[in-house]
Amino acid sequence: MGISTGRARPGVTQVTLDFPPVNAPPVQGWFDLASTITQAGEDPDTHVVILRAEGRGFCAGVDIKEMQRTTGHTALIGANRGCAAAFAAVYDCAVPVIAAVQGFCLGGGVGLVGNSDIVIAAEDAYFGLPEVDRGALGAATHLARLVPQHLMRTLYYTARNIEAQQLLQHGSVYQVVPRDELDAAALALAEEIAAKDTRVIRRAKEAINGIDPQHVHRSYRYEQGFTFELNLTGASDEARDAFVNGSRNA
Repeated sequence: MGISTGRARPGVTQVTLDFPPVNAPPVQGWFDLASTITQAGEDPDTHVVILRAEGRGFCAGVDIKEMQRTTGHTALIGANRGCAAAFAAVYDCAVPVIAAVQGFCLGGGVGLVGNSDIVIAAEDAYFGLPEVDRGALGAATHLARLVPQHLMRTLYYTARNIEAQQLLQHGSVYQVVPRDELDAAALALAEEIAAKDTRVIRRAKEAINGIDPQHVHRSYRYEQGFTFELNLTGASDEARDAFVNGSRNA
């Protein structure tokens, strides 16, 4: 369990999230993911990274239960900084990152996927930001990389989900495949990219990031500032307590 890595094929490094039951990494898990992805990109033998997950869903976001059982604001600050680090590691990875998404991709999962270079999804994949129902704000920056502006606002305010097939129509998901073909589809595309001159692909990644109209790191940290404000008002704790109590009663 945790974050694991392996060489799926020559030039292809696979990074896997495995935090049962719903892949909601604890604070340290986000930092571990950030360092793993960064190290993979720094390895000259890695030409492409595949970011995938074990279990029924890709990622359910931060571990809210960890946050609520921790006194003070240590876990909140840690989760915010950990997510920022992990999202940045995906975006800044020296080689392309392919996200292979199954089942639910929520909260922090959207942050990871939105900063990936390519997204391949299983037919059962869906994406959403339940942040407003959890007393937090964040990852609108990354959802805006998956859907147009007005749809992003609708999904954000309502905390509704959007299915992979809909994102395929918007062009933000490259391919939708049956669940049992997800890993193979991601690997096939990764091998195609890995076969190219990694010197050229690495410069291509740097160049594309350099012309991005949105400064994703700064805008995400700006969003997080309002999360801290909501915590000061007590609204965030109330929402998180309601979520934790509800999950216990479910």
